[in-house]
Amino acid sequence: MKKLLFIFNPHAGKGQSRANLTLMLETFAHAGYRTTIHFTRSHEDATRTAAEIGAHFDRVVCCGGDGTLSETVTGLMELPSPPVLGYVPAGTTNDSARNFSIPKGMDKAAATAAFGVPRPYDIGRFNGRPFAYVAAFGAFTQVAYDTPQELKSRFGHLSYVIAGAASLTSIQPYTLKVEYDGGVLTGNFIYGMVSNTYSVGGFSLFPDDQVQLDDGKHEVMLVREGKSLADLHRLLQSLIQKTPVDKSTVEVFHTSRLSIVSKQPVPWTLDGEFGGVHSEVDIVNCRRAISVACGA
Repeated sequence: MKKLLFIFNPHAGKGQSRANLTLMLETFAHAGYRTTIHFTRSHEDATRTAAEIGAHFDRVVCCGGDGTLSETVTGLMELPSPPVLGYVPAGTTNDSARNFSIPKGMDKAAATAAFGVPRPYDIGRFNGRPFAYVAAFGAFTQVAYDTPQELKSRFGHLSYVIAGAASLTSIQPYTLKVEYDGGVLTGNFIYGMVSNTYSVGGFSLFPDDQVQLDDGKHEVMLVREGKSLADLHRLLQSLIQKTPVDKSTVEVFHTSRLSIVSKQPVPWTLDGEFGGVHSEVDIVNCRRAISVACGA
């Protein structure tokens, strides 16, 4: 019988996953899997579990928010031949659910995790550390890990908008030298994002036809200093309404590798969690590093 490791975060989102646990386990059994369930108990527990025992399973499924997914991916990246990854979203914004065409409803998501077609997916490495879908610095990035969980649970991705608008008055520019495939940029930047996703925090920052999840390249957006507070409010509004952003001070490109050197230490987030403070950053795209069970 096929074996499935189920990494389950009982605290993600609004806790609705607990009420659906039996249904999900029944779905895995119906798909022909003998399931071993692991309840996460602490930060990076999913990473340790996936790295230590993931190789013994035919499929690893995680249930939680994008943070749980990121931790599980990090653990799988330690394996020479990672098993197929399934994902049952149970978080606040669940950006990755859209990436993998995972339907709404935990029963349907569990069926996709068990029966879904494996498709290759690029993974990034940030100074050697894996990240699943986004690395970012500057304006708005602190919002993800500073927004209270109660606000996230009540308002979903709108909570990031509320907190993001409040952060506009405390923006700090960073003096950077950025090297990427075929180019070099220098100057003062207030925001930077390196991503492999259709949306971040519920916002679409690139048109879908400009994003390919397995092409060996990340999408990069860098916002230069110089915008007024009113301009930044309009930028945030564009993200909310999913309309094109003002390109006058925004650099957008695709690259397989990115090197960033800063004159001052820069705080980063990786998949919405604090990723440390760095003066030098090297980001590499690991093409088709894992396979993810996807919906139609």
